[in-house]
Amino acid sequence: MERTPTRRKMLALLAASGLVAAAPARAADCRIAVLGDSLAAGYGLPPAAAFPARLEAALRARGFPCAVLDAGVSGDTSAGGAARVGWVLADRPSHLLVELGGNDALRALPPEQLEANLERIVAAARTAGVPVMIAGMLAPTNLGPEYGAAFAAAYRRVVDRHDLAFYPFFLDGLVGRPELFQADGIHPNAAGVALIVERILPTVEAWLAATGLSRSG
Repeated sequence: MERTPTRRKMLALLAASGLVAAAPARAADCRIAVLGDSLAAGYGLPPAAAFPARLEAALRARGFPCAVLDAGVSGDTSAGGAARVGWVLADRPSHLLVELGGNDALRALPPEQLEANLERIVAAARTAGVPVMIAGMLAPTNLGPEYGAAFAAAYRRVVDRHDLAFYPFFLDGLVGRPELFQADGIHPNAAGVALIVERILPTVEAWLAATGLSRSG
């Protein structure tokens, strides 16, 4: 015998049909997937010191009980991120923070490819109804000012086109401070990650608030 639908199920059905407004998002529903490369994966660091764990701790301390999911793969380019965004979205995150482009720049890949790959990622997230924030990267200066400008513009066009939350340079505040990097001079150490989280946190908080999430308590 079919059971009588619970009130929660009835409300969900009515919301889906448009007969009643859907309930606003709650901070407790917040699951941020960080789609990125080694900077997101925490290369050379224990998981607790990596960016996703540190961002989660910082958000919780600020009243956002969000889970931050590590979807970083060391060595990934924007093309790699675009190829696996479907797998990341299958884990049903509520938000997607995209941290990609560093390996594109290190390989001097064409900025137009970066733009196209970011577009694919944003399109997939939007189809899934998942808000996107982009954390950008700057190209090394040895690639020349023209490449650097084109690389930065690729991010900006995607961000402006879709009105996305944007943090222009993931390593902001770290460049020129070797004490914040591991021995390779590329990957932040635990202190470097702590500074990244401190600097990016206001942008992440504003992004969450803009999507309807509020602090608990």
